Amino acid sequence: MSDHIQDPLSGFHPAIVRWFQGRFQAPSPPQARGWPAIRSGQDTLIAAPTGSGKTLAAFLWSLDSLVRQAMEGTLADETQVLYVSPLKALSNDVQRNLAQPLGEIGDILRETGMDPPEIRVLVRTGDTPSAQRQAMVRKPPHILVTTPESLY
Repeated sequence: MSDHIQDPLSGFHPAIVRWFQGRFQAPSPPQARGWPAIRSGQDTLIAAPTGSGKTLAAFLWSLDSLVRQAMEGTLADETQVLYVSPLKALSNDVQRNLAQPLGEIGDILRETGMDPPEIRVLVRTGDTPSAQRQAMVRKPPHILVTTPESLY
């Protein structure tokens, strides 16, 4: 068996590849090793140190799928991604690993003459007001981020 790994970014939407290459020099080892398994639909566990890119490794294929569905006009009003994050990391996970990449990918699509997709990300914690909880039922997010306590 060869140790050669194909380009870890192969298979991603061109806007995702352009975004990633504009932000990072190269995929981290957890990303390069995890993406082929994630792309093929395998259950994947990535155990690596803090700051090694684990969260983005998990999110990027989900973002790719949602962007592709939106561009094809097949993105349904349903939750497709459930991300459970410890409360301590919640704000960072949502901003750095979801909101910022989605905004920047949207900018790249605009630059290439495409309409950026509306991909909804919502956070649900124990502090979420009941009116917002009801709104989530009427118009569910594509990505729901919650804490272990709220999921319980």
